[in-house]
Amino acid sequence: MDGMDLGNDTNASVIPDSSYDEALIDESELLFEFITNGVLLNLVGILGIMGNIISMVILSRPQMRSSINYLLTGLARCDTVLILTSMFLFGLPALYKYTSTPFLAGYYFRVYPFLSPIVYPLALIAQTVSVYLTLTVTLERFVAVCHPLQARSLCTYGRARLYVILIIIFSTLYNLSRFWEVTLETEFIPSHNITIYTPVPSELRNNHVYISVYIHWLYLLFIYFLPFSCLAVLNAAIYRQVRKANQERQRLSRLQKKEIGLATMLLCVVFVFVLCNILALVANVLEAFYGIILDRMVKLSNLLVTINSSVNFIIYVIFGEKFKRLFLKLFCSQVPRACYGGRDSPDCATLHEDSVMLSNGEARLRANGSVKRVARALPCVYYPARHQAAKWHHDCNTTTTTLNQI
Repeated sequence: MDGMDLGNDTNASVIPDSSYDEALIDESELLFEFITNGVLLNLVGILGIMGNIISMVILSRPQMRSSINYLLTGLARCDTVLILTSMFLFGLPALYKYTSTPFLAGYYFRVYPFLSPIVYPLALIAQTVSVYLTLTVTLERFVAVCHPLQARSLCTYGRARLYVILIIIFSTLYNLSRFWEVTLETEFIPSHNITIYTPVPSELRNNHVYISVYIHWLYLLFIYFLPFSCLAVLNAAIYRQVRKANQERQRLSRLQKKEIGLATMLLCVVFVFVLCNILALVANVLEAFYGIILDRMVKLSNLLVTINSSVNFIIYVIFGEKFKRLFLKLFCSQVPRACYGGRDSPDCATLHEDSVMLSNGEARLRANGSVKRVARALPCVYYPARHQAAKWHHDCNTTTTTLNQI
């Protein structure tokens, strides 16, 4: 993965004059990869994992139990897996290739080659789960805003659990062949008396029919075109309903205002989702249909999708008043109780199960005889970028999928 060619590390020789410019380009590429994938991706990933763990703890609290929060917890788990795979496949190798530090040499030469065939398909499974969980969250908000009478029967906690299970099963079956796409190539270096293992594409991965049908068309259809089209249609309907509701806001009920506020927040969430993944889509289209591989674009897209996978906690804290209160109560014990509004049970008991997560829509809640104004939020969702497989092997002229540069 990541253009790993360990044989080049053992061929230390004087660079010919004709190769001087090429060497400078390679050094520039290594520096770019080190900054984007080695430094920024790892830093963002560590912070993102911490934020996702805190989000999972808070969203799993009994007072946060709801269908939408169950989906958001699934997204946080999926984001954590994607961040870890990004660090294993891109972040740590990028650090070693530029610094050649002995601390990472063991991972790069002994762990990374054997880890890649397992982490690579897991990353793609997690990507697919994330894409369709995002679509499910949008679909639930569409039902809640545009068909509120059906929301209570369709948007339930039990249905949310069923949706997550079905999505995981579908994603695993769809990406099952990925486990047979990577194999290890062994090379013995007599001068160093060592054996080098290099992950390379398998015969299946080099099959032209497999590449054309599965890697190109089905991947773009199920991971990009179909979900993006559904998101565009559903959010267009939500946007029209939000505009209409804002014009008639005085006549809306408390619950309707909550759902409209949450839907408004979701429009912003989808915008961030598309913004952080559009570069990966462009890179995939250029590679699949025009044979153009822009290495820096792919590395930058890996960073962007890792950022997208790591910002959920920040969005929760900014827009989720109740999430913020629980965070302060659980993790900031020195904060005065007035900062998080005292006990949680009053507002939990009065909220609709789909309205437990607070949004930018205003809602009035009566607690201990007083009226409070609160807000609720949806998180940012994410799925990873895809990369080319041309560097898997010097004679492999094929493409790959998300989160791999094998």
